[in-house]
Amino acid sequence: MRNLWTIGMAAILAIPLALTAPAASAASAAVPPDISLANVKAHLTQLQSIATANGGNRAHGRPGYLASANYVKGLLDAAGFTTTLQSFTYSGATGYNVIADWPGGDPNDILMVGAHLDSVTAGPGINDNGSGSAAILETALEVSRQALAPTKHLRFAWWGAEELGLRGSQYYVTNLPAAERAKVKGYLNFDMVGSPNAGYFVYDGDNSDGVGSGPGPAGSAQLEATLQAYFTSIGVATRGTDFDGRSDYGPFISVGIPAGGTFTGAEGVKSSAQATLWGGTAGQAFDSCYHRACDTTANINDTALNRNADAIAYAVWTTATAVPPVVVWQDTFETATGWTANPGGTDTATLGQWERGDPEATTSSGAKQLGTTVSGSNDLVTGRLAGTAAGDHDIDGGTTTIQSPAVTLPSGGTLKLNFSWYLAHGSNASSADYLRVKVVGSTTTQVFQQLGAATNRNGAWAVADVDISSYAGQSVRILIEAADASGASLVEAGVDDVKITR
Repeated sequence: MRNLWTIGMAAILAIPLALTAPAASAASAAVPPDISLANVKAHLTQLQSIATANGGNRAHGRPGYLASANYVKGLLDAAGFTTTLQSFTYSGATGYNVIADWPGGDPNDILMVGAHLDSVTAGPGINDNGSGSAAILETALEVSRQALAPTKHLRFAWWGAEELGLRGSQYYVTNLPAAERAKVKGYLNFDMVGSPNAGYFVYDGDNSDGVGSGPGPAGSAQLEATLQAYFTSIGVATRGTDFDGRSDYGPFISVGIPAGGTFTGAEGVKSSAQATLWGGTAGQAFDSCYHRACDTTANINDTALNRNADAIAYAVWTTATAVPPVVVWQDTFETATGWTANPGGTDTATLGQWERGDPEATTSSGAKQLGTTVSGSNDLVTGRLAGTAAGDHDIDGGTTTIQSPAVTLPSGGTLKLNFSWYLAHGSNASSADYLRVKVVGSTTTQVFQQLGAATNRNGAWAVADVDISSYAGQSVRILIEAADASGASLVEAGVDDVKITR
């Protein structure tokens, strides 16, 4: 993992994808394997030997890197993958990406799994990032051993020159033709998964932590949920880590491809709370040998490596073999489909009422009303106009509601309500302000809530995915509510791409 290099998140394009969350795919997915820790460590031993024989490192442009790439490619060739050694030039030296495609699966629905293979010049890079490289390599070899027949097309990648600024992955994404890029529906990244003083971090695809760079492109939340589901199944708590641009997911999310992955920590210091949660030593770095010569095979936490290798396999098997859900009903708001504002005649908001339209952007200490939608030109928005000041058309005076037309749900099966949303507010807001979504059938259930707070929250699209199976066989309506109930606070909200799947 390289030093902080921030990707401009304003370039992220949110696109609708058919990535399936664990609950929806469990019935159809193949059983994920237990990845052999001994096999993963054997790959690390080989990478260590390569570094030792080549000046102590596996860095870009050095013989140890090409030897590492050839080692990985040779095993994949023998296992039946179609492999490519993609070359590029950076800083006067030739670098290589190893790209490996597993035969079969939908060529228009590709799941990529990647890790960077290079080290820094200071050392062999066994945790950073031999650990991620070895774990995905053994996962790929297990795909071959089990003759996996995924519904998605599987592509694995080992990136070069990550330590110099994500150069290999950026080259790959930039040079992938637009038509081919559109086929990549998800990218899983694994960079440092065996840190000696390990934490268990999962990339915060839905921005539920509300910090840093915001959510990943639509579909990232499902990848996050899949990885979290594995760790929950083994009783290991996880915490979110931000899409801060430090690893090879950066070029993917910058072009709207959803991403996810795990991370066990780098030079950051483990807190007392984290040591209580995960064990290890508080006040010390997750990896005290980060970017140093001591990042050798002795610098690996076997438990963390084993758990993360199994999490990788779980994510690959669960996501790649799942049958995509069937869309029961959806609305992108590009045409009027019968949503009703103030359906109960009880709204109190005097400004900023819900409407369907092309929103105008507003800013006040950051983005508030978003002028960009998830798809197309229109969304549901609280007062679509901008006005002279940010507060000219925000919600004022209380509650505003809007309700969908009736939707007849099929009987049986798992039903999911999925939608994109944001709630933005100034520091003058409070927990009395909110965005809520309810399902109205024979009973009314609140299925989503985001409360305001007395802090600035900028607008950023996120994705919600909730189970509404209890309403199977009923005719239902979706009720969306937003409120500025704490006085003269700045509150804006938006909803787009509402979908029900089975």
